[in-house]
Amino acid sequence: MSATEATEPTEATEQRTPIRAKQRLGDIVFSRAALISGSVILLILALVAIFLVAQSLPAVVADPGDFIGQPASLWDYVWPLVFGTLWSAALALVMALPLAVGIALFISHYAPRRLAQLLGYIIDLLAAVPSVVYGLWGIGVLAPAVLPAYQWLTENLGWIPFFAGPVSGTGRTILTAAIVLGVMILPVMTAICREIFLQTPVLHEEAALALGATRWEMITMAVLPFGRPGIISGAMLGLGRALGETMAVAMVLSPQAIITFALLQSANPNTIAANIALSFPESYGVNVNLLIFTGLVLFLITLAVNSIARYIVNRRKDFSGAN
Repeated sequence: MSATEATEPTEATEQRTPIRAKQRLGDIVFSRAALISGSVILLILALVAIFLVAQSLPAVVADPGDFIGQPASLWDYVWPLVFGTLWSAALALVMALPLAVGIALFISHYAPRRLAQLLGYIIDLLAAVPSVVYGLWGIGVLAPAVLPAYQWLTENLGWIPFFAGPVSGTGRTILTAAIVLGVMILPVMTAICREIFLQTPVLHEEAALALGATRWEMITMAVLPFGRPGIISGAMLGLGRALGETMAVAMVLSPQAIITFALLQSANPNTIAANIALSFPESYGVNVNLLIFTGLVLFLITLAVNSIARYIVNRRKDFSGAN
């Protein structure tokens, strides 16, 4: 090979390199806009955290005797609210997650196309219903309707601490609030699970059916393993909404500053968000800082929940039904 022939590809490559490296204006604008948007979100989150910490410090250093109710310490006021928040959200998630997965599987793999589209529209519409409407439904319809069931649970399963009596005469219990929360988070979780299940590789589904698997066996072998990260993401998204829900819980519950696992009694633990909504109009001075401190605790709880969900999803991102 001559020197001229050896240099020709190099010169041609040098001439083509600027053309490959050149980006279109639209790509540059989109990438910069995405970077700025992400940075703004992080900045807003940091500013919210700084505000909560700064406004919470007066409550941390204040005398507990200055607080409403005069608790023995700051944490004696906060812990019942943390318990009520986690307890109600966990109950809602336990009730809503299996139902959301079942509805999503029915829409994606069992229902006829027209019925599936109709159910999908209804699910998406339920996600837009305001929380006040759910609260009114919980007070006026759900609470009176579940009283006979609560009575039956106490009479037949009262030996279980969860169902110990006496039953609340109004039906406004922590279990009723959890049912309302479960209905509220159901549309979001169902929509996410449905979209994930629809993305399952058709080749894997057909291969399972060709090997003699029933439809349910195909779902357990191909659809559910592929959609497990999406199920976890939807569950954590629903849990985050249940943790921060305010008006529906405040309207349904008859709360007290207690820690109890009883689901049917009139004495119920309160949640952080509902306590802020109910107590803020009457608070003044350091009590406002106390409520902001509880908001900081809720902020940290939701941040921890989202971080755990992200860790679980990232740990399983190398496995799906597609590989």
